[in-house]
Amino acid sequence: MATVFIDGSAGTTGLRIRERLAARQDLTLLTLPEAQRKDPAARREALNAADVAFLCLPDAASREAVAMIENDRTAVIDTSTAHRTAPGWVYGFPEIGGRRALIPAAKRIANPGCHASGFIALVAPLVEHGLIAPETRLSCFSLTGYSGGGKQMIAAYEAPERDILLDAPRMYGLPQTHKHLPEMAAICGLRADPVFCPVVAPYYAGMQVTVPLFGADLRGSMADVCALYRSYYNNGLVRFVPQADQNGFLSAGAFAGRDDLLVTVAGNEERLLLIAQFDNLGKGASGAAVQNLNLLLGVPETEGLQIGGAI
Repeated sequence: MATVFIDGSAGTTGLRIRERLAARQDLTLLTLPEAQRKDPAARREALNAADVAFLCLPDAASREAVAMIENDRTAVIDTSTAHRTAPGWVYGFPEIGGRRALIPAAKRIANPGCHASGFIALVAPLVEHGLIAPETRLSCFSLTGYSGGGKQMIAAYEAPERDILLDAPRMYGLPQTHKHLPEMAAICGLRADPVFCPVVAPYYAGMQVTVPLFGADLRGSMADVCALYRSYYNNGLVRFVPQADQNGFLSAGAFAGRDDLLVTVAGNEERLLLIAQFDNLGKGASGAAVQNLNLLLGVPETEGLQIGGAI
């Protein structure tokens, strides 16, 4: 039976991981009393006692936690930004670039970012198979529920008398320095970061990432893109659906509460829309982390996860 420790279990991602693992009979969860949750000595002991440690911490604290591990046995799944492009770390997106074969033997796994997961799911296969060039200049528009901002943002949106400006979608990351940009370019093999427009909206959970693409930048047709997605995503938590709209609309909340991710294509031969729908707390965070745990343990990838039905 594997022993698991969640360092940072009081945060949104840590709590969701704990919820997904609570009923598992194949795991033993190590927990610290509230008074010791931030105690370095207690954390060090728990990290070294665990077979697998989830890090649900800010970047600096994640680096500190990794340095506390004094054995070559404990595997780490880091949900922070700290190690997503770091040497020696496996990027924990099993469906992309043959990483499913690398994760079971890995000791250092970087869990993908939420916005990045949608962008990478859409773009990485196209670069890998030559349908778009690595030099292609892309843009990305991403809608997310406010739960992705953590406890402070959740409290702000759910306050009885919240700021009226929170009643409408809000753009952020305006200086084009969003923390997900390095992994979005690096994992896809792009030569330049995309122009990235993330938007937080007044709903709890769900994410919709859109990458517009001119047909002139595509080495092939819309049908070629669909065929590639269909063959590429034949195993795991990502799947392709040729048409996912609801009477001409696509809701960013369609996958709330789920741990899988849907890829679809809209538009026409001149102007395509590549679209990913998922839950920012699911395949965009804790669901992906548990999927990586399952691969480490050699159990079915969907163990303890919520996979929806047909769309």
